[in-house]
Amino acid sequence: MVTMLSLYSFNTRLRLGGSIFSCTFASTAQRFVVGDRKPSCTSLQNLVIRRSITSGISAANKHDFTATYLINSCGLSPEDAISLSSKVELQSPHGADSVLALLSSHGLSATQISKLVRSRPALLLADPENTLLPKLEFFSSLGVSREDLGRILSFNPHLLSRSLENQIIPSYTFLRSLISRENVIAVLKRQSWIFLENHSKKVVPNIGLLRELGMPQSCIALLLAHNTQVLMYKHEQFGALVGEVKEMGFDPKKSTFVTAMRALCGKSSRSIWNRNREIYKRSWGWSEDDVVSAFRKNPQCMILSEKKIMQVMDFLVNKMGWSSRLIATSPVALCFSLEKRIIPRCSVVKVLLMKGLVDEDLSLAYVLLPAENKFLERFVTRYIDQVPQLSSVYDGKLDIKDVRLCH
Repeated sequence: MVTMLSLYSFNTRLRLGGSIFSCTFASTAQRFVVGDRKPSCTSLQNLVIRRSITSGISAANKHDFTATYLINSCGLSPEDAISLSSKVELQSPHGADSVLALLSSHGLSATQISKLVRSRPALLLADPENTLLPKLEFFSSLGVSREDLGRILSFNPHLLSRSLENQIIPSYTFLRSLISRENVIAVLKRQSWIFLENHSKKVVPNIGLLRELGMPQSCIALLLAHNTQVLMYKHEQFGALVGEVKEMGFDPKKSTFVTAMRALCGKSSRSIWNRNREIYKRSWGWSEDDVVSAFRKNPQCMILSEKKIMQVMDFLVNKMGWSSRLIATSPVALCFSLEKRIIPRCSVVKVLLMKGLVDEDLSLAYVLLPAENKFLERFVTRYIDQVPQLSSVYDGKLDIKDVRLCH
């Protein structure tokens, strides 16, 4: 039997004796009108095709209105609309129109509403005033902006399907007992799935294990606020991860333990870790000990993008002349912004090295770690009389080679 999808496909590609498929409204329902009342094509092949299509239409009549509504009012493709019309059936447009109007009034764009409906079409049948509005108002009361609310709900429309009193508010209360309101909102933006969790099954036992190891509340809050997904792992897997991080020499009382957990948690993160290990070893000559040592000092260096690693290493090694393995002893250098911090500071130091004003054994940490005012005091203000162009070099207005020519 020809499916409804075939109707849409034929509408654009198939003509039967000059007739085309069209979709027309009849009062509040939709019906498909195929061909003319008196077909002009009499060939056996066309008659067989036409009978097959007509049979398909008869079998799918009950889905016509829903499919057309999903296309015209929700912006779904014909394929998606036909598929979803078998899962949700609209009797009239009134209730669904109210749902769409409510979502739009709370800042959801047409694209976001379309994505939400595609994922959870049953929301079109929800009571807008008694079921959906209280949830939208609750999220708004937390301080979530209209723009953020649209992004959150289009990414996780299940939030509108769960009980406000039994699931969403208890989740907020639990998170709020551990982190600030601002961080709760940040979690809602990044990892809203935790609002659907039964915290007693995974999150609470996982936090309990960390407390047993002596992890301070500040580190637990850091993990919950910025790496929420780690705490959502099954307790057995979480325990294995914690044990691995401990064996690598990380101290549960320090924030690096949290970052290390993030770097090794899950197949995707571990894949990035292994990829970066090979980049450091293959492209920059690090040993396995160099990799592990750098990871212990600054776990962030193992979860950077390949592009970031290659750009920073290229600049520090090939343009600044620092040893690749020296960078392994100060891996924090890899985590700073190349344009905003590394290039301006290193350019100043390069000029001072050329002038013989600073020691060649200057450490990367001594250059890159200090706050800006401290760096300027240490490397610019101190030498401005000998090299007046230093400020221009730091601001990117003068190239290093031009300083050499000016002297």
